Amino acid sequence: MEFDLDYARKVIEAEAEAIRSVTSIVDASFAEAVRMIYNCSGSCIVSGIGKAGLIGRKISATLASTGTPSHFLHPAEAIHGDLGRLRKNDIVIVLSYGGETDEITRLINLVKQLEIKLIAITGENDSTLGKYSDVVLCMGQRAEACPLGVAPSVSTTCMLAIGDALAFTVMKARNFSVEDYVRFHPGGSLGAKLMTVEQSMMFKPGEKLPLVEVTDTIKQLLEKTGDVKRHGAVMVVDKDGKLAGIVTDADLRRLMTKEGQLCFKFEAGDIMTSDCKRVRADALAAEATALFHKYRIDELPVVDGENKPVGLIDVQDIVTIKVVG
Repeated sequence: MEFDLDYARKVIEAEAEAIRSVTSIVDASFAEAVRMIYNCSGSCIVSGIGKAGLIGRKISATLASTGTPSHFLHPAEAIHGDLGRLRKNDIVIVLSYGGETDEITRLINLVKQLEIKLIAITGENDSTLGKYSDVVLCMGQRAEACPLGVAPSVSTTCMLAIGDALAFTVMKARNFSVEDYVRFHPGGSLGAKLMTVEQSMMFKPGEKLPLVEVTDTIKQLLEKTGDVKRHGAVMVVDKDGKLAGIVTDADLRRLMTKEGQLCFKFEAGDIMTSDCKRVRADALAAEATALFHKYRIDELPVVDGENKPVGLIDVQDIVTIKVVG
């Protein structure tokens, strides 16, 4: 059997063109919808039925993962107990192309009884949904791309684009950072790429660090750090507790080879690398990776905003979480 691939291309072109044309929806009403979501002190409840409901689930998931508390409410389940999910400080976004579906009109009545603000994403401004919504985002009538012209395709694609535009505009207004994003996406390759140094370093808050003072002798250095878990370097601090330098295993081997037993009388400040590279705890692990590669080092002190050591990250930690590559 031969398939009409030209038609397949036309489907994609029709949906792409529809998205381009729907940019006009970004107007004063759109700005008000963004403002409502941004200022919402509760949750952003998204609802819809059929294909629009599936799109609504995705929009709700996008909101939740980008800093706006959100969950999906099935309009049919709302009258069977799920209405208890709603609170007066919530906002409801309803997706319905025609705006007249029985389950949708019933939900509108319930939302209004609770005095909850309602945003509509629809194709009919004068529909029941449009009339009773506080803000209407109307994309107008759209010719569906399916061969029969009835299966939701162009309309749902436009709904998805509008929902993404809302979610990401609010996300941008919140100054939502990659560090914020990774807290909601800790798993998988994306989580690894966005993982922070603090999340990936071998030492956790409260654990003993390989730490000595500038005036400590090499003997004291070995005594102070002998019971610290795996490490290939010791961080050296000044009298104020700020990072002054680093002493690596290689530094100690070179000193012992050159000075023999006399090496124990040297102070940490004598052999440390004072201009050592360091990284902030809130930096991305990928930033540490770049330093490891550029300077061909194996250990990086992790410091806070006052340049005080809070951890140590090893190149093997980066390899383990698969940030490299």
